[in-house]
Amino acid sequence: MHRAEPDSEKCGRATLWIVLAGIVVIIVIIALISRPTKDTYIPPQVTPEEEVTAEKAAPPPGEITAQTDSMYNETMSEFSITSSAFAHNANIPPEYTADGRNVNPPLAISGVPEGTVSLALVMDDPDAPRGTWDHWIMWNIPPNTAEIAADSVPAGAIQGANGWGRSDYGGPSPPSGTHRYFFKLYALDAALDLKPGANKAALERAMEGHIIAQTTLTGLYSRG
Repeated sequence: MHRAEPDSEKCGRATLWIVLAGIVVIIVIIALISRPTKDTYIPPQVTPEEEVTAEKAAPPPGEITAQTDSMYNETMSEFSITSSAFAHNANIPPEYTADGRNVNPPLAISGVPEGTVSLALVMDDPDAPRGTWDHWIMWNIPPNTAEIAADSVPAGAIQGANGWGRSDYGGPSPPSGTHRYFFKLYALDAALDLKPGANKAALERAMEGHIIAQTTLTGLYSRG
């Protein structure tokens, strides 16, 4: 005679199957989540030999910055005006002042930008007691001018009126203290239609809209 299976055994077996099915479902879900998709980035494996090679190829610290700074400084210093008689922010020798020969110092021009048609030069003193005093005004300097020798004016250049009303160079003559003298050089995309003897204000108006670049040399002078 066949004996019927107790209800408790049936329930226990059903529960076991449910638990096993649940475990299988959890394993499947974990496997799906962990599987990389086509958009998942897997970093490449680098061997010790490749790491050593990369370290050797890398530039020393600061090298890239130094190259960038060098390029920047080179660009910034292309257009310049200097003097063999004095360094930037240094004292102007008395020879080039009202206490000496009262002639312009030698000037050197370099890095004139492409497209420059003419150059203009202004020398003034912003420390004068009655406001900025103009010492030398000049325009239509040929763009291929590499130097302006002492006591000279480039061929073709035109001089304007300085603070004394003269169309020439007037050297430093500070009444007291140390004054700064700015030699401001402008690269222009046009020749200026100004009559000889025009003052600095007229020159500045004429240069408006034509300045390609500007550079400055500063000299100092005091009478002790």
